Amino acid sequence: MRFTATFAVLAVIGFIFGMSQAPAPTTESSYIVQGNSLEAVTEAVLAVDGDITHELGIINAVAASLTADEFSRLSVIDGLTITKDASLEVAGTPQPDTFYPSLVEADRLHGEGITGQGVTVAVLDSGVWEGGWLARDTNSNWRILGHFDALNNIFDQYGSQDENGHGTHVSSIILSSGKTKKTKSGKKSNGLAPNAQLIDVKAFDVDGNGSYADVIRGIDWIVNNAAQYNIRVVNMSFSAPAQSHYWDDPINQAVMQAWAAGIVVVASAGNVGPDPMTIGVPGNVPYVITVGAMSDNYTPGDNSDDVMASFSSAGPTVEGFVKPEMVAPGGHVRGIMKDSHRLSVNYNQYYLGNNSFEMSGTSQSAAVVSGIVALMFEAEPNLTPDQVKCKLMSAAQPAVDDNGQLAYSVFQQGAGMVNAYNAVHGSNYDCANRGMDINLDMTNQLHYGGRANVDENGNYYIMGLEGYLWTDGYLWTDGYLWTDGYLWTDGYLWTDGYLWTDGSVGSNGYLWTDGYLWTDGYLWTDGYLWTDGFVGTAATETMSINTWVEQE
Repeated sequence: MRFTATFAVLAVIGFIFGMSQAPAPTTESSYIVQGNSLEAVTEAVLAVDGDITHELGIINAVAASLTADEFSRLSVIDGLTITKDASLEVAGTPQPDTFYPSLVEADRLHGEGITGQGVTVAVLDSGVWEGGWLARDTNSNWRILGHFDALNNIFDQYGSQDENGHGTHVSSIILSSGKTKKTKSGKKSNGLAPNAQLIDVKAFDVDGNGSYADVIRGIDWIVNNAAQYNIRVVNMSFSAPAQSHYWDDPINQAVMQAWAAGIVVVASAGNVGPDPMTIGVPGNVPYVITVGAMSDNYTPGDNSDDVMASFSSAGPTVEGFVKPEMVAPGGHVRGIMKDSHRLSVNYNQYYLGNNSFEMSGTSQSAAVVSGIVALMFEAEPNLTPDQVKCKLMSAAQPAVDDNGQLAYSVFQQGAGMVNAYNAVHGSNYDCANRGMDINLDMTNQLHYGGRANVDENGNYYIMGLEGYLWTDGYLWTDGYLWTDGYLWTDGYLWTDGYLWTDGSVGSNGYLWTDGYLWTDGYLWTDGYLWTDGFVGTAATETMSINTWVEQE
């Protein structure tokens, strides 16, 4: 049953999740208004004299500026869901060696001629600078197919601007065509997919600020234009605290539409770890690929001292899903950025000269994986998003200690460190998102939960599997080896989904359809009462593409 009803019904739902209903605004404010169709929503908003600022057809919605009186009249119309629009903000000659292509063994694929040729990556961020090794591939062909400015609803083939620098840095990790200085092994590519094509979707301004409406409009444009530009993957290096279940968040709804349309969505885990249950939006969507961060400890040639980045957000999600799916290099990552970009100005000590900048974050980790996905699509153009996710997880290398035991919980490292070579050449296709129907999920007919739970001692674990406990706040600090020989019990059982039931057991916990029971004292909602629910969210609430973290 859809949660699209009158404002009174929304208030009831808000009460269930502990949300406080916002009073009617006293000044004109921005809202996202959803309904059964774009036409019906448009008609309703215009009927109360509201000002429509964005058409968000991907989720049957519009963004509208409403006065207090207009909001009051609109809120009593049947069939509408009204969400307060929230603001978002960004956080992440031959060049120096970037190292990360070699760390994930993408350089071996480059040697085989797999470079992302013919695959288009969309980067939803702060824009892209048309300079350096971004605009042209290794054959000097122009490869930026266009720029969609979601802030102003404008598409241009040329002339993008990125005042902030984050989008440029992330894009360069994915597809820079720059080469390292010549070594004994020759020159190496600094980007993961140096011949991939790029679509730039700008939803964040010079200060890294944007809104839910801008981001959703960007996703809407990507889905509607995916076929024309062969967009196979979209990089989403941003994160915000979850304020509802994954299926109720408007950005997540748009993200699921993209996944269902055949576009692989790669999202950053967030930079507010290492505590559990810190995965943000849209990384908390169970279908997508969510990426955490590791650091090579400034010794890229020695993986025995690699560590999980302390800032990397960890799972599980409030619905019990294991996140992130994997980790990738995210500490002191080198990429392209001009000295005039806002991040370079604010953090000048990390500007390396020659349009090179060093930055840490899960934004950078997500970009590494997006580049690998482009390589996978060149090798196998007919892969589905679920198959891409499975191949990546199957190829990942978990961190283990001297006894061969996991050095980090699956809630921190997922399946482990991403490996591009093994992902491209692997043969496991059916291990991700099993038991879930995204179309039923998007239409609110069914929703899903994962296998994660917590025991009476505060240890997080996976129901049905042994040996995956994690005590709240526990974090290894020593380095460990990434192994490709680890045997996961029962495969990737934690990627399966189970029906989420409406009925609770007493006042605490939920009853799963397979008999699992969250008993008294196992409240996920401790600290997750959604007290800042969407209807009551302040317009100044921020979302982070990459909250700045110190180098690791």
